[in-house]
Amino acid sequence: PLASFHPPNTFLERERDVLGSSSRAVASSSNYPSANSLCTSTTMAADDEVELKMAKKSKHKMKRKRDTDEERKAKKKHKKEKKKLKKESMDDSDGESSVTVAKKAKKAAKKAKKEKARKQKELDEKIVSSSAIEFYPDDLKTLQLAKNQEEEKQKAEAAAAAAAAAEKKEQLAANRVNNINNITLLLFYQYVEPCWDDDQFQVALKFVTDQGNKYGLTGRMRVAKEGLNCTLTGSHDGVRNWCAALRTFDGGRSKIDQVTGEKITEFAKTEFKLTDDLPPKQRFPKLHAFEVVEIVNYGLAGSRAPEIAKYGGTHLEPEDYNKKMCEKDTVIIDVRNHYEANIGRFNPPEGGAKMIDPMMRKSTEFPIWLDKPETKEMLRGKQVLMYCTGGVRCERASALLKQKIETEDDTKSLGIKGVYQLQGGIDKYFKEFPEGGLWKGKNYVFDKRFSHAPPKVEAVDRTKKVLGDDEVAKVEKLVDGIPACAADEILGACEGCSKPWDMYRGKRRCPTCGVPSLICRECFENDKAGIKKLGRDVRCDLCVAEDVRNKQQLREREEREMKEYEKNIKQKLGEKYEPYMQRKHAITRKPKPNPERITRLFLKNMCAKQMDEEKLLEFLHPAKVTHIQWLTDRNSGAFYGSAFIEVKTAEDAGSVLAVNGTTVLGRRITVKYQKPDEKSVWPVPGTEVSSS
Repeated sequence: PLASFHPPNTFLERERDVLGSSSRAVASSSNYPSANSLCTSTTMAADDEVELKMAKKSKHKMKRKRDTDEERKAKKKHKKEKKKLKKESMDDSDGESSVTVAKKAKKAAKKAKKEKARKQKELDEKIVSSSAIEFYPDDLKTLQLAKNQEEEKQKAEAAAAAAAAAEKKEQLAANRVNNINNITLLLFYQYVEPCWDDDQFQVALKFVTDQGNKYGLTGRMRVAKEGLNCTLTGSHDGVRNWCAALRTFDGGRSKIDQVTGEKITEFAKTEFKLTDDLPPKQRFPKLHAFEVVEIVNYGLAGSRAPEIAKYGGTHLEPEDYNKKMCEKDTVIIDVRNHYEANIGRFNPPEGGAKMIDPMMRKSTEFPIWLDKPETKEMLRGKQVLMYCTGGVRCERASALLKQKIETEDDTKSLGIKGVYQLQGGIDKYFKEFPEGGLWKGKNYVFDKRFSHAPPKVEAVDRTKKVLGDDEVAKVEKLVDGIPACAADEILGACEGCSKPWDMYRGKRRCPTCGVPSLICRECFENDKAGIKKLGRDVRCDLCVAEDVRNKQQLREREEREMKEYEKNIKQKLGEKYEPYMQRKHAITRKPKPNPERITRLFLKNMCAKQMDEEKLLEFLHPAKVTHIQWLTDRNSGAFYGSAFIEVKTAEDAGSVLAVNGTTVLGRRITVKYQKPDEKSVWPVPGTEVSSS
């Protein structure tokens, strides 16, 4: 029989006793154990191994039971929590389920969205928008939008592009609605009267910049105390949201409408001109806010500026302006620069208005041109129409002419029958007359488009270039009889080879006057490759017509005309006269701190050839300079670009220090306070300025 179960320790003790009692017999009989003792030992070891296995199995079974109990308890706990959450999801007030509450919330959100859209529509009543590809045929439209989307992404590999063509077509429709991959261009301006003071100006500058960054806009903003002039790009929604924000801005001086009782802000009636669906490459890279004296640099700041509210010309919508151009005894003044008019302009019918191009290189020449006797004779007995790209240049130009009519006898005697301007400029005219109306050629613009034709003519042109002549028949059905040859009509000519050309490209400028050069692609590439270089004799058509051959010749003529004009202005304004602000981007500056009340300053790095007393006083205005000591070379006696000046007050000195680092006449001027030496005489006798 098997031995009964013993714990391991008891079994070993028993084995030792057995072995101990038989040790003597084993020793006396033999050196090897007997058969009975070996059998007994083997049987006991086997029993012990079986008992150990059974103990392990029992222990494992008990552990599994404990795990099952824990899982059961966890499931029960989870069930209770689920039941509790379901109970808590009921609404305590009316007993409605969370599903019902969610449905009501969704319905309320939808209603709020509709109300927001209605209010947005009311705010945007003055927005005039159009699509740049509105009149493209479907094939061209699809291709253009696909190209826009591809330019926004990295160029896909050629093999993958063919496989993804079907998918892209489906995406185009969604992109067209959401304007995800397309750019919106915004053009607008607004004069404010009376002008902002220093604090209001800083508030306005910060507001438009912060809002521009908030909505992701890029482009250029000319910000002055007299208003804003902006060309911006952004997303469809971003541009519109920025416009809506600007409408609410009052700069702390809003007015109340006496009739309606509603608040009137500075930009409540501003007209925003938008062009959607432009390709991503026409987006400006950054947002720049320029602090300037005038939003259009006419040299009519301060007391020179004619009040727009009082003297501004009559605004005509495009349809009414179009009719006026057909009337006799009418002249049309193109207020743009000549290089703009060179590639596109209005072409009134025979017997209608007469076109006048003032042949200007920059806007500062307009007041001088308007004062010339030959100009006044052209306006005698006529009604005067004016136009420009977006309308802003006509505001001051028309106000200046009307002010002259009312305040100057020689202009009043001309018998001018009225002064009118095109509301919204050429940009709005193209939106009203997409086939071009009385326009001929291209419209030069200061954005990434560079120039463009009326929308329907542009559609014909793009169709021919992209899809070929065979597809033109399709688009002609959409453009109301515009012939295909209209897109081929080019007014400008290449300055290098004289072939018809109307695209300003590259950075080359006229070597004598500095305006953009009209150079064809072939001449541009030959010049770049060194095959046929464009020399200094290749000038703009205006310099050729006026026989201007170098910069000095042009500068001397401009200075002579400016001096004559300034002399006349000074006589008319008397004590109100202020020097002309000549700086290109004149800063609306705040005086720098001057705790020591120093009135002497040192200026260096001025242009030794061109800087003189008159130019320096113009540059430092409104600071009152009383003395100028020009520093000269001891041997030659020539001025070398440095000077000491004395100003009237410590505040004037702070104002002068604020122009430190500004570029004048091509040189970056350094300005610093300079206390006079106690041992020296200051101001030096004989250094008084002539106008002090």
